Amino acid sequence: MRRGRRAEARAPKRNVDYRRLRNPFPPMRLFSDDEVAALHDAALDVLERLGIKVLSPEACALFERGGATRRDDMVFIGREMVEAALASAPRRIELRAGARDRDLTLELGSLVFQPGAGAPHATDLVNGRRPGDLKSFRELVQITHHFDVLQMMPPLIEPQDVPTHTRHYATLEAQLELSDKFPFIFSRGTGQVEQSFELLRDFRGLSDEAFVKDVHAYTIINTNSPRQLDVPMSLGLIDFARFGQVSIVTPFTLMGAMAPITVGGALTLSHAEALAAITLTQLVNPGAPVCYGTFTSNVDMKSGAPAFGTPEHFRASVLAGQLARHIGLPWRSASGSAANLNDVQAANETQMGLWGCLMGGATVVIHAAGWLEGGLTVSYEKLVTDVEVLQMVAELCAAPDADLGIDALEEVQPGGHFFGAAHTMARYQTEFYDPLVADWSNFGTWTERGAVDATTRATGIWQGILSGPGFTGDGDRLEAFRAKAARMEAAGGALPEGG
Repeated sequence: MRRGRRAEARAPKRNVDYRRLRNPFPPMRLFSDDEVAALHDAALDVLERLGIKVLSPEACALFERGGATRRDDMVFIGREMVEAALASAPRRIELRAGARDRDLTLELGSLVFQPGAGAPHATDLVNGRRPGDLKSFRELVQITHHFDVLQMMPPLIEPQDVPTHTRHYATLEAQLELSDKFPFIFSRGTGQVEQSFELLRDFRGLSDEAFVKDVHAYTIINTNSPRQLDVPMSLGLIDFARFGQVSIVTPFTLMGAMAPITVGGALTLSHAEALAAITLTQLVNPGAPVCYGTFTSNVDMKSGAPAFGTPEHFRASVLAGQLARHIGLPWRSASGSAANLNDVQAANETQMGLWGCLMGGATVVIHAAGWLEGGLTVSYEKLVTDVEVLQMVAELCAAPDADLGIDALEEVQPGGHFFGAAHTMARYQTEFYDPLVADWSNFGTWTERGAVDATTRATGIWQGILSGPGFTGDGDRLEAFRAKAARMEAAGGALPEGG
């Protein structure tokens, strides 16, 4: 009895902080250090000798003033410019969310997950597959907020029932009303970005100086591979750098389609495009926060359709991690699936892609939950079932219990069992991960309970989240936000630029 009380007194409590994770896995190596350095040098040669097409006159002028050579909209960036940009870009980026316990740090070694993003459709078992709308966007914000293992709010889906000149009001309002996680702002022209910054600044109760002093929002910048920066992406890099907010630069290079068919060739292109974008941010504002990003996979050479979770996708993530460590910047990678519904193919592809990111040492993993059809759809059920895997990964980020169980070994005799041991009784409620979706009952019990599969169980989970109280932002600030957004809308809103 005395031993049982001692065991209970020192019973460990699971206390995994899903909000602040560190990658527990040693990064893999695909290339040698010399080969990585050679790839980096080849990317610099691409920028210097072949150049990159920049469609924004403002961005072209910035490159030219910084020392690049320009012929019409082709910009040739010297390696000295790139190396100077890499020297000034911060290695550590502190993100200020709506609450201090939601703040994040982006640096090599930290680990942040996001659900699927940027899809034109949403799907679930109740409402079916449908074009993205504001109702679905808001629901996905609520579901994303519910899970601590999803630490940043991505663009999720496009609410196509909201006009493009006012869509930025609706998406930002949803994030601020329904979550206090670190928010996303679309880069669709200076007008929309500046209005979004102004609305966010006022909602947070900040001065202009305080807003630009810290990082309060982020955007995702996709280059137009091969070797092109369009107008809205160029302006996004400029605007976010100018206001001290973070850009996550992500070339989307599919081997055999928009990039060379080999992993090394695709990463040479991706690296060159990312370096060009990073350089632009530092020309605008040396020290501006910017995150190196890659999203490289292959296509099905029979159809040309994108494929994800492939061995090539895994290898590309590992090599991208080596490049990120070579330049020293935090980096974003991605999982994903080309499956058309939340089935075993979807789970296999997403997990294979996820492990490539983890083994590569990714700082931010996007499309880690819910992504289907190669990014055309976000599934409510898949978001929930993928979160199960992310939470188990988060458990691995915590140090294991070092208790050797000697008390239990002393108590239980040969041929006995540990179910009733004091060591077990003191820990059984908290020692093991408690599944979110998985059903660990035997076949008979599972059958008696209705033989419900995991996807159907996930439906009940997200319905429970949406029917619960959820998070609600500050009422007075929301009212002021809506009033100001209404005045902006009455004045004409802000149309996307260069789309």
